[in-house]
Amino acid sequence: MDPVLTYTIVAGVSVAAAAILLQTLLLFAMYRASKAMREQITPLVDKLGPVADQTQRVLEETRRQVGDVTTRIGEVLELSRRQLVRADEFLEDATARARAQMARAEMILDDTMGRFQETVALLNQGILLPLKRINALTAGIRAALAVLMGHRRTTVERATHDEELFI
Repeated sequence: MDPVLTYTIVAGVSVAAAAILLQTLLLFAMYRASKAMREQITPLVDKLGPVADQTQRVLEETRRQVGDVTTRIGEVLELSRRQLVRADEFLEDATARARAQMARAEMILDDTMGRFQETVALLNQGILLPLKRINALTAGIRAALAVLMGHRRTTVERATHDEELFI
């Protein structure tokens, strides 16, 4: 066999042996590191066990309370919706009644105004118009009597004097 080939094979086997030895040392170091880590983690796991159980209980209770609150909120919303519907119906009814009352009041006011106008017209025709006619007739009779009696008309000076005394 060729000495170069032999040296190459020996070098390859030596490198492989060194690599296996290095891997063994690394595995042993990893074993010791994991053992040290296990020794440090074991007390933490013992302490975290009750905490995890308590956390689980709190989470379950919180879920139950959230469910109760959600149910109650739904009930409150439904009750609020029903109350709003009732309030809306009440307001619609009150509005309709108020409109009807306003229409009635307007009809009564229109009727009252019509009757008042009729009364004024009747008073005007039945009392004031005859009184004006009687007054005019009386003034005519007085004027006729004054002319027949020979009573003279008031002079301008006398009328002015009478007005000045009045003022």
